[in-house]
Amino acid sequence: MNTPQGGIFALGTASHAYLEFDLQPGKDGEALLTAMANLREPRTTIGGVNLVCGFRPELWRERVPDGLPAEPAGFNHDVIGANGYVMPATQHDAVLWLSGSAYDVVFDEAREAINALAALTAIADETSSWPYRRDRDLTGFVDGSENPSLLEAPDVALIPQGRPGAGGTILLLQKWGHDVKAWESLPVASQEQVIGRTKPESIELDPKPRDSHVARTDQDVFGHIFRRNMPYGTVTDHGTMFVGFSAEQRRLTAMLDSMAGVTDGLRDALTRYTRPVTGAFYFVPSTEAIGRFTTAPA
Repeated sequence: MNTPQGGIFALGTASHAYLEFDLQPGKDGEALLTAMANLREPRTTIGGVNLVCGFRPELWRERVPDGLPAEPAGFNHDVIGANGYVMPATQHDAVLWLSGSAYDVVFDEAREAINALAALTAIADETSSWPYRRDRDLTGFVDGSENPSLLEAPDVALIPQGRPGAGGTILLLQKWGHDVKAWESLPVASQEQVIGRTKPESIELDPKPRDSHVARTDQDVFGHIFRRNMPYGTVTDHGTMFVGFSAEQRRLTAMLDSMAGVTDGLRDALTRYTRPVTGAFYFVPSTEAIGRFTTAPA
């Protein structure tokens, strides 16, 4: 039995930090796996902070050839959609997602993690996040209405037992900046047409516009995923961290293609008010798989 990294399903955490790392030139990928394993294992529950680590799929495959399915690959090329619309590829070598009950403990653990990896890596991107009005994003709409329950989520997110990479998952991590002025200039009825749901109750529109966000990311069409999205940023510069987990990468790539209008030339209306700033895929191995690299004492 392969056990997933627990922080994936640790709902209710109030503070988050996403750290993306690049391996320094000349440094060894296996040394990075060991450093991440040593970082993760003794600290998983220290101070109420959950640590989830993931790796560029190609990096993990180099060290563990049979350790994940054949399909996963990094976000190595921009997604080019309708009318030259671009979702940028900003793939890095590793990610560490920290979540906890308060930002001070997340902050301290994040600093320690960066210091512990400093001899091997350069910090490539850092984002802090927090919940907004319990389950809404900064557009004011409920985020994750279609999310599976915690009982259903493992079947959606985790590679099944008996397959390469069992207990692991594919993570799509994207930072989306909001065009606040343009969005807030829309009346609520127009915002609802863009999203495809009502704003107060999050009831799906019937019929919903073909270019609405709900229609362009219909999980009954593309396959179900488990999302842990969070708002990020400041009062004047903010947006959404998309944090999506799936047992199959194709579900995530199909949704991106649909949003960008790659498939039929019709873009997701929400992309006119939010802009993708980053984009990376990571393989998040099971605790047993990453634990094989640890040299730290229990």
